[in-house]
Amino acid sequence: MEITLVQGDITAQRVDAVVNAANSSLLGGGGVDGAIHRRGGPEILEECRKLRASRYARGLPTGQAVATTAGRLPARWVIHTVGPVHSASEDRSELLASCYRESLRVADELGAKSVAFPAISTGIYRWPMDDAARIALEAVRQAGTSVEDVRFVLFDSAAYAVFEARLAG
Repeated sequence: MEITLVQGDITAQRVDAVVNAANSSLLGGGGVDGAIHRRGGPEILEECRKLRASRYARGLPTGQAVATTAGRLPARWVIHTVGPVHSASEDRSELLASCYRESLRVADELGAKSVAFPAISTGIYRWPMDDAARIALEAVRQAGTSVEDVRFVLFDSAAYAVFEARLAG
C-alpha cells in the first residue's frame, strides 16, 4: 500500500472511494460532511435516507462505516464513517482507529483500490491533529487491506505539516 498526503479539497479527488467524516444521522452536516453532500448532490442524501430507513434507524454508530454512491463526485463511492468527539477524560482513540479500519474493510468489500481520507474528528469534534495523525497512520498501516492507494487529503498547510511529520517519523 502506498500512503500519500495531499493538501486540498477531498471532493476533487479522483479515487475509487472518498471517506466522509459523517455525523451519525448520515443526513449531512458541516465541514467535510457538508462539502461532500453539496458537491456530490442529492443522490448521496437519497441513499443515506434509505440507510436510515432500513439498517441504521438510530444512526450510524461511532467507529462504523457504510458506503453509498458518490453522486457527482469524481469517485465511485462515498464511505461514511462517524468519528468520536475528543474527550480529555475518556480515551476514545480505539473508536477513531476503528473509523479507518472499518472504512478500509468497506473499501475491500466494494473492490476499491484507491481511497481518500480526511483527518477524521479533527474539526468540530476537536481531536488534536498530532494525535489524530498518529492514530490514522497506525490504523491504516496495520489494516489488512487490498487497497493500494491511501491518500490523506488535508484541508490546510498546518494539518499537512502534522501528517507529514508523522508519516516521516
